[in-house]
Amino acid sequence: MLPDLGWPGLDRAHALAERALTSYDLGSAPTVSFLGVSENITYQVDDLAGGRRWALRLYRPGYHPLEEIISELAWIQALRHDGVIRTPRVVPSRDGELVTVIAYDQSVLGARSAGFGEPRYAALFEWVRGSSPHPSDAVGLLRGFSALGEITARLHQHARAWRPPAGFTRFAWTWRTTLGSQGRWGSWQDGIRIAANGDQNGLKVIDSGGIAVLTRAVGEIRRRIERFGTGPDRFGLVHADMRLANLLVDGRSEEPTVIDFDDCGFSWYLFDLAASLSFIEHRPEVGDLVEAWLASYRRHVPVSAEEESMIATFVLLRRLLLVAWLGSHPEADAVASVAEYATTSCDLADDYLSGSCSSLLRP
Repeated sequence: MLPDLGWPGLDRAHALAERALTSYDLGSAPTVSFLGVSENITYQVDDLAGGRRWALRLYRPGYHPLEEIISELAWIQALRHDGVIRTPRVVPSRDGELVTVIAYDQSVLGARSAGFGEPRYAALFEWVRGSSPHPSDAVGLLRGFSALGEITARLHQHARAWRPPAGFTRFAWTWRTTLGSQGRWGSWQDGIRIAANGDQNGLKVIDSGGIAVLTRAVGEIRRRIERFGTGPDRFGLVHADMRLANLLVDGRSEEPTVIDFDDCGFSWYLFDLAASLSFIEHRPEVGDLVEAWLASYRRHVPVSAEEESMIATFVLLRRLLLVAWLGSHPEADAVASVAEYATTSCDLADDYLSGSCSSLLRP
């Protein structure tokens, strides 16, 4: 079942994918296989006769305007062209377009589909071979975070020097659009409510005292972030989802490829470090992972003492942003238990307020 994010259901989404593929030259009979859904739906596309493979992304309706999608792909292309990192090649349509616009068709989407009458967007990428370290692989995690630090530094260097094309536009991950009044993924309070309603494992439900702890932590995060500011030395274009899951390493060449720039936008550079810890912020080895990331990052980009003092703040901000995301994506399977994730988030917030963030580094 698809989450209620404007998608019409798997059958209709599959029909959209097949319609999008008619804009490309992919052989006589390409096959389409569902891979997964988050903000967007991803399909594996195979030309069995020619031995070719691609990944097709159907963009979630209403999440990105066309100009933002074009801008995302422009940065990916620039990173490839400038030799900064490996990214999947964006495959142009038969007409040379990077984004395929699918006209709204009521016979496919239905009369009650979200975004009634609005077109849908798709992009095709070359297939990337590779895998990410499993969370249980301690050695692989350390090696992976060292690679993440290196790659993120190169991304940030490129973003600082790059002159985007005319019309380039991406949204911003600021206080207002993360935990503030216009949260892009909803509110952390909704995530807590989902956790309470969906508690099937007998876990303790966060009580009013826990809510109070989270509320105080959110206030403290806001205070520190507003004091930290958004100067050009600390705020710019970032990937915003630089997790190991989005770093694919080919076992033959050992070369990493960065995927999924869907959340890229303007934010604090440290937001990329916080994003690298998504869903594992509570684990005891987080301090070692942060140190591995920083050691590689610092070989290219300096990190001031002021920035280092903000790491715990950004990690907790991202953690609570993910609580909000789980609240607005109740069918997501990113964590085994939303209730457990919410409960440990409360524990982390308590540690943050008491200054004992041993796993997050001291704020």
